[in-house]
Amino acid sequence: MKQYAMVINLDRCVGCHACAVACRAEWGIPTKEDYRRNWVRRLGPAATSHGISFTFYPGLCNHCDSPACVPVCPADPVEVTFKDAASGKTKTMEVAATWKDPFNGTVQIDKTRCLGCGACRDACPYGARYVNTDIANEELDGEGIADKCTFCMPRVEKGLEPACVQTCITDARIFGHIDDKNIAAYLKNGAKRLESANVKIGPNVYYSGKPKDLELLDATSTPQEMPEANARRIMLAGMMKPAVQQVRNIGMAGLAGTLLVTSLHENEQEE
Repeated sequence: MKQYAMVINLDRCVGCHACAVACRAEWGIPTKEDYRRNWVRRLGPAATSHGISFTFYPGLCNHCDSPACVPVCPADPVEVTFKDAASGKTKTMEVAATWKDPFNGTVQIDKTRCLGCGACRDACPYGARYVNTDIANEELDGEGIADKCTFCMPRVEKGLEPACVQTCITDARIFGHIDDKNIAAYLKNGAKRLESANVKIGPNVYYSGKPKDLELLDATSTPQEMPEANARRIMLAGMMKPAVQQVRNIGMAGLAGTLLVTSLHENEQEE
């Protein structure tokens, strides 16, 4: 597998938000506070062991080596054949509505099968997913559809850069395969992942910068515990598709979908 990765050079980032704006424009993300595929957060000024630091945290889906979002997806698995664009090799495997690509390492979502349950969103320790309730999978009577950064794979497959990389006015984002010359050089020089003792799932977004800035980034933005997806929500979402399909067969799909969606909604309110 040739894992795609991104390095963000904090020495170059000026916090202009051009990356986040470009992402919204490229993928039509609603302008709601909690709806975003990437973000830029201001950090500091704050004291570190290396002196006062003021920097930014540009964040996005990390396309992790062992993504916590994948195993919690309750959608019925289907058999999918993946193809490596470079070699032409194929691999067939069963995947739910979210998976890690066996050839490029990106984590993707099949929005036609997403139940909108929010289990993947809850499981991500980086808060990189959201559920877009402005749209829903009507076939599955869902409440919304999960969304996140895809490393702009539809663009990359056409030979383009991710929208955030192309738009960055200071070239602070470096994208490519993990073993590409430019990325490998940053990793060799100490670019770091946002990992802690309890959160080691192999994020493939790395950060480079001054020691004081990396220390502040680590102290404010590295997750310290793995979250737990709501068990009841997963159970109900897993029940939704087969239950709705069964009742549809006898002409009562609307009632079944309403009951299940209402239960999920009530559970959301209790949290």
